[in-house]
Amino acid sequence: MLNAAPTATPDTDHDPRRWRMLALLAAAELLGMSVWFSGSAVSSQLAERWALDGAQVGWLTTAVQVGFVLGTALSALFNLADVVPSRALFASAATLGALANLGLAAATDFRWALLSRAACGVCLAGVYPPAMKMTATWFRARRGLAIGTIVGALTIGKAGPYLAQAVPALPIGAVVLATSVCTAVAALLVWLAYAEGPYAFPPRRFSWSLVATVVHERRWRLATGGYLGHMAELYSYWTWIPAFLLASAQVPGVPPVSPRFLGALSFGVIAVGGMGCVWGGLVADRIGRAALVTRAMAISGSCALLIGLAFGRSWWLLAPLALVWGFFVIADSAQFSVLVTESVPPHAVGTALTLQTSLGFLLTTITIQLVPLVVARAGWAWAFTLLAVGPVLGILAIRRLGGVTANGGTAYGGTATTS
Repeated sequence: MLNAAPTATPDTDHDPRRWRMLALLAAAELLGMSVWFSGSAVSSQLAERWALDGAQVGWLTTAVQVGFVLGTALSALFNLADVVPSRALFASAATLGALANLGLAAATDFRWALLSRAACGVCLAGVYPPAMKMTATWFRARRGLAIGTIVGALTIGKAGPYLAQAVPALPIGAVVLATSVCTAVAALLVWLAYAEGPYAFPPRRFSWSLVATVVHERRWRLATGGYLGHMAELYSYWTWIPAFLLASAQVPGVPPVSPRFLGALSFGVIAVGGMGCVWGGLVADRIGRAALVTRAMAISGSCALLIGLAFGRSWWLLAPLALVWGFFVIADSAQFSVLVTESVPPHAVGTALTLQTSLGFLLTTITIQLVPLVVARAGWAWAFTLLAVGPVLGILAIRRLGGVTANGGTAYGGTATTS
């Protein structure tokens, strides 16, 4: 059944190199994904420079999402994650992403900044999904923990640029250069030190039909349905929670706080998700993927409904609630990816992960832009209320996935009992 605890076979997860490789990939993801929010981290300076409104500021993140969707769609269409060796794909994509990110520092207007952000997103399509596939080659019984660690690392990496807000008057160029250097180092780490694990997925020749093979799997469709509910909430929260905190600080009567405090809190409410991912992996390996993601989405959806009540009130109320939301909003993310690795034939895992993430990030390009519309009409206190719909729909999809598995649905990847 879907919620059954994992049963390891005697030859599962015994390679002594697996933890070293997990640490390597986690470090590479932390460094490599740091360019994702570099535009958002300096958005206030760019807004002042180019007189941007709220919707335009949102596009500094949405452009990355759009680029990522384009990159993952092309990768899925051409089977890149299953045809090109993961080590080469990751290293080349990270290198190009570092170069594309530098374009933000050189941009002379908003249009060129968006092009730079979109190009960066395209490149990151070769960094995120391949890392999950590479991790899966080293783990079976503890795959939930392993991929949870990878997603936790990239969560902290994405939060990193927000630390720039804790340093007053830090130049845009310094933030951009630092994140590009981190991503280039990630490329070097993987190229020089990564090796495929004992559970490597079989190579596959290019085939136009591989996407159809993935989509035909009902388990993949339901796992992706849960993932879409999760993504409808996640990136809107990550994109707008710093602005929400800033707006709350400006409400009359709220005790004043320094920009350094707001920058550190903005980093913290995203970075705490790194611990959430590891916790989610540990719990999912014990109680099952479906049980974990259902609980995490229920808590994060509740936070989306409740956080508006804390707007403009004590930081002792708002900050802990934002941190709890940040912990649970991403705690289930890796488990959707694990479910996908177990829902399709081994030769299609790379394409399945890439297609899943492409659809999820396509959805975020819409939900990110919904938040400023709600703010314009109802105010910041109501900004996140609609996001609760995502977890509700995600829970429904995962419950149906449990029913399919209980009725004899196929599980792949040698871990039929882990999901």
